[in-house]
Amino acid sequence: MNDLAPLLTPAGRALLDEVRGTAPADELAVATRLRRDHPADLVSAALGQARLRQRAVAKFGDEDAARMFFTPNGVEQSTRASVATYRARRLKELGVTSVADLCSGIGGDAIALARAGIRVLAVDRDPLTAATARANAEALGVSDLIQVRESDVTEVDTAGYDFVFVDPARRSAKRGRIFDPEAYSPPLSWAIETALKAPHAALKIAPGIPHEAIPAEAEAEWISDGGDVKEAVLWFGTAPGAVRATLLPGPGTLLGRGLPDPEVRPVGRYLYEPDGAVIRAHLVAEVAEDLEGGLIDETIAYITADELHATPYATAYEITDQLPFNVKKLKALLRERGVGILTVKKRGSAVEPEELRRKALPKSNGKAEATVFLTRVAGAPTMLIGAPA
Repeated sequence: MNDLAPLLTPAGRALLDEVRGTAPADELAVATRLRRDHPADLVSAALGQARLRQRAVAKFGDEDAARMFFTPNGVEQSTRASVATYRARRLKELGVTSVADLCSGIGGDAIALARAGIRVLAVDRDPLTAATARANAEALGVSDLIQVRESDVTEVDTAGYDFVFVDPARRSAKRGRIFDPEAYSPPLSWAIETALKAPHAALKIAPGIPHEAIPAEAEAEWISDGGDVKEAVLWFGTAPGAVRATLLPGPGTLLGRGLPDPEVRPVGRYLYEPDGAVIRAHLVAEVAEDLEGGLIDETIAYITADELHATPYATAYEITDQLPFNVKKLKALLRERGVGILTVKKRGSAVEPEELRRKALPKSNGKAEATVFLTRVAGAPTMLIGAPA
């Protein structure tokens, strides 16, 4: 779909309503029926948009996804609504009233900002993407606060805006995901230079960015939603040098305290698996201190402790068995315990969880559940068996 305009007409909108919820297996039959009364290109565009809306539900929810317009890249690269809403709330708390949203995509962040009452200039150089952002602002009733501009972001004057937000493209059609920050579009160095000129700014980056690539002037934040790490953000004009992990939907925010690496200690009664944002932010030491625990291995981000402590930053498991890695011994133990449902987690092991599950899980119909961790304890390949605490 290279032109959004036909779908914005009354006929296009009516067709979108008609194909809403069409299952992939039914698309051919639906298309054949609709082409008797509608142009083939319009039917194809409507079905394609319906398919994108179904994919977008995971990010935007049923209600908004059903009214919004998408491009394939837009669905893939747009900010999840829960993350955008959290960020907009933080900007509101900073007293921000206007934002220049550079590389705005289909408008996910701009919509969240507008819903928080913040005026937004949304800029994207791709004509279809800019048109989609404009259509989304209108569809969700926030077009009075969002001005969409089709332009190269490097040529936009951001003077007069309280805040600059840059979300560089981190994927390309040819290479897929881009890992080199200087290969972003625009490059991270340009985004940082632009941020340093603004009163306040934030740059959305990949969560795997090396910590040494983070400028001293920035606050670095890693954000997870429902346990999945979604992004990292560099904030300028807030708390230079600060590091935080934010967990949604809480939100819960853990601030770095500059602690040294935790000590390695024997496996205790409980094993804690830190949230991915905590690990990416290098804040495992902070969680370990709060849990009065230590590491099971100096290179593994599993925390062990003798007591159970409530924490939003790690998932706790009660450990019942510790064995050297041995599939036969594990299978015998699972058979003895009547385990029929096995969850396999790994960190520091080359063994594939599905392969171990296939080899170790007894063929009997046991009803008990267990979790096995394939990891290293003090350097030795180890299996820790337990269950959520």
